[in-house]
Amino acid sequence: MQNLRRDVLASGKLNVAHTPGAPVYPINILQFGEGNFLRAFVDWQIDNANGQGLFKGGVAIAQPLPKGMAEPINAQEGLYTVLLRGIEGGQEVEQRRVVSCVQKALNPYEQWDAMLSLVSDPGLRFVISNTTEAGIADADEAYTPGKCPDNFPAKVAALLYARYQKLGGTKATGLVFIPCELIEANGTNLKRIVLLHAKRWKLEPAFSAWVEKDNYFLDTLVDRIVPGYPANEAAALCKSWGYQDNLIVAAEPFHVWVIQGPKELGEEFPLHKAGLNVIWTDDQQPYRTRKVRILNGAHTASSLAAYRSGLDTVKSMIDDPIVSAFLKKVMFEEIVPFVPLPEAERQSYAASIMERFSNPYIRHELISIALNSVSKWKVRVLPTVKDYAAGKGKAPAGLSFSLAALLWFYKGEMKGSDYIGTRNAGTYPIKDDAAVIKILSTAWNEAKPGQAAALATKLLADTRLWGEDLTKVPGLAEQASKALAAIEAKGITAALKDVIA
Repeated sequence: MQNLRRDVLASGKLNVAHTPGAPVYPINILQFGEGNFLRAFVDWQIDNANGQGLFKGGVAIAQPLPKGMAEPINAQEGLYTVLLRGIEGGQEVEQRRVVSCVQKALNPYEQWDAMLSLVSDPGLRFVISNTTEAGIADADEAYTPGKCPDNFPAKVAALLYARYQKLGGTKATGLVFIPCELIEANGTNLKRIVLLHAKRWKLEPAFSAWVEKDNYFLDTLVDRIVPGYPANEAAALCKSWGYQDNLIVAAEPFHVWVIQGPKELGEEFPLHKAGLNVIWTDDQQPYRTRKVRILNGAHTASSLAAYRSGLDTVKSMIDDPIVSAFLKKVMFEEIVPFVPLPEAERQSYAASIMERFSNPYIRHELISIALNSVSKWKVRVLPTVKDYAAGKGKAPAGLSFSLAALLWFYKGEMKGSDYIGTRNAGTYPIKDDAAVIKILSTAWNEAKPGQAAALATKLLADTRLWGEDLTKVPGLAEQASKALAAIEAKGITAALKDVIA
């Protein structure tokens, strides 16, 4: 079987949708993040616009961590297949496209000089990122010329300063930042932290003025379920396609990208003209609230309990009578009523989410949803808990249980540099910010059997985790601590039955 290469793709021998000729474009987009989501969402859209002759987007990917996928991406010359499967309007949909807009991938920790050269190129215009909700965070990190910073906003500040020094601070040299992290005001917060770094590093005021005036930091919202590499099917798929692809990304057909920014930037980045669901708007907040609270909130509220009960995928969660009943309870009784949209719109959207969760073609691993769950719960679930408590006098039972399930999921032990949890089906990795892992691992290590309720109350009061004292939310600590004690005493499935009863 032939390997996926640009010359093979350009020859037309592969029966698959792609940009004709698989052209090599000058790099005008720097992308922080090489994960499944960006490749199946952003790069797929760029490639569609390229294929229709509406854009000439050349992407350079920078992996955000020292360990990443730059090497395997370069080994396939930036090529990979996006496989879309799902149900739309009651009809089965399957589409396949080889994406060729990615020109190269870099490891900034080993190729910082190459990063500085790339960002100093006048042809660079856009910077796209997805470093998870934990990525756009402030960290007091020193500036060392010639060294890659660890913190993502610090990387941006250092790279912008290199561009400013090389090209000068003019409107023409400014960049357009389009972050995809699922935090509120993602672009606004990225800009704020970049300017904080500039101030701490005592960079000249003219640099900060250029960042403020001539660079765009756009607030955005993204939506597509991307389970990623279909490991169980990959060999059979490659055989049927006639080429070997080690970077397949499976996703659902549904997608929406809401970008809050000047319409003229949409003319520079014209994905919406390619029949893609890209919305340029003056206010993305209504779209964000709907998506983050209903789709992401339901994911985060149910996935950890489902995983610890022995389930592995979103589809198995939907098929399980106990967990699906819990999901419907939190979605339709606790989340949906407090989304500030017309009733018909929020009910319709929630129903569509349940259909997307039931997609038989998507194997969305619950353990992948569990990544950085503390920051996810804070962003996706806590606002609903607060609104519910304000309206009803105390926190909702189901979402309080979801917080207890989160704490139970984080019960593990350190093995070397890895934090490992255990469920009936075996061990699993617990991945989050190092500071979060330290707090939770220490708490569980010090707790004795039967002390789950006290542990929950202690952790809810820890402002380092949540940015505030959650014991002040009416009823939340009481219900979460009671739920964690029940989970410890009789198991998560039996405890879930109590909640849905």
